[in-house]
Amino acid sequence: MAYSLGLTLYNLANRRRAVSDDARPPRPAGRLVWLHAPTRNSLPQIAGLARRLEEDHGLNILLTSDVAPDLLHPGITWQPTPADTPAEARRMLDHWQPDVVVLSDGQLRPALLHEAHERRIPSVLVDARTPTIMEGNEGWWPGLMRGTLMSLDAVLTVDGPAARAFRRAGAPTKIVQVTGRMESPSAVLSCAEAERAFIAAQLATRPVWFAASLPEDEEAAVIAAHRGAMKLAHRLLLILSPQDPVRIPALVAHLEQDEQWVVACRCRDDELEADVQVYITEPGVEYGLWYRLAPVTYLGGGMGDGGINRDPMEAAALGSAILHGPRAGRFGTTLGRLASAQATSLVRNAAELRRGLIELLSPDRSARLAQAAWAVESDGAEATDTAIKVICDLVEGRR
Repeated sequence: MAYSLGLTLYNLANRRRAVSDDARPPRPAGRLVWLHAPTRNSLPQIAGLARRLEEDHGLNILLTSDVAPDLLHPGITWQPTPADTPAEARRMLDHWQPDVVVLSDGQLRPALLHEAHERRIPSVLVDARTPTIMEGNEGWWPGLMRGTLMSLDAVLTVDGPAARAFRRAGAPTKIVQVTGRMESPSAVLSCAEAERAFIAAQLATRPVWFAASLPEDEEAAVIAAHRGAMKLAHRLLLILSPQDPVRIPALVAHLEQDEQWVVACRCRDDELEADVQVYITEPGVEYGLWYRLAPVTYLGGGMGDGGINRDPMEAAALGSAILHGPRAGRFGTTLGRLASAQATSLVRNAAELRRGLIELLSPDRSARLAQAAWAVESDGAEATDTAIKVICDLVEGRR
């Protein structure tokens, strides 16, 4: 009774939310799974799950989220997040006729899940962290949380505390399973192996660090850190990739004239001679090469308002120990996972960057950090495999 009242109040509160009139692409023939990512941080894992289901199991995928993923594989259709109203739920289910509905994080969509349950369409929560009513729909809805959780077929949680939270909120014990965090799509960037081998031979045993996507307001900190570290490691090479290519001429002039350093610039096809102290590269280009060559990487942006500019998993996947500022930007979840595994070094200012760099110039220390980061980057495969098995079993059960 309480669930019915809570659902009625919830639907009445949302009745003014717009129902999309956008034309929907035709539903593809065959089995279809609807995956929903409620946040930007959850999108990479859900997009990776979508690709696995499509490529390995031949399932059609409807992916909904507030922003489109960077890449869409054939067989995956993206649509913007629909409103959680009975009318919109009916429209979506009528059109797409999914065999399974999959939500992530723990953010519930009561109208959709109720309508799916009425139609006997199985529903699953994956990567479940905290049970919540979808953002923007918070309120007093008697029995709504418990009733919605009881309509689910499986709740796959990231850890034990999350599992207990879902059970306390009303999820039946038999459907709650601790599977761990799902894996992110591989962040391994490619490079030309012949070029890597050639430059590695030029560098020989020189210590190297890489400043990736460096904004102008952090240039001074990186230059100061390099200056300080060279007092201890005289042959240290800085590979510097500015965030803005317009900065390259000014950087070259400053480093050569004011710092009196030997500078080479890849965009000019300068040779990487033994006396070069700073090697400037173009933004966003050949990062897979530089991560492989540099045992240490500073991820630009973390000391400024915008936050880190590059995915930390790119460096982690290629064995480069990570230095970063306190502001994670859009990579908060990723950095949180790395930090909890003690797989990065946090630096708040130029002085800490210099000290952190000097510490990581020790091969043992940088190797330990890089190994911990790689373990985090490769973690989650088992959780993803479990989610896929649960989803595929539910699809098969509807045949």
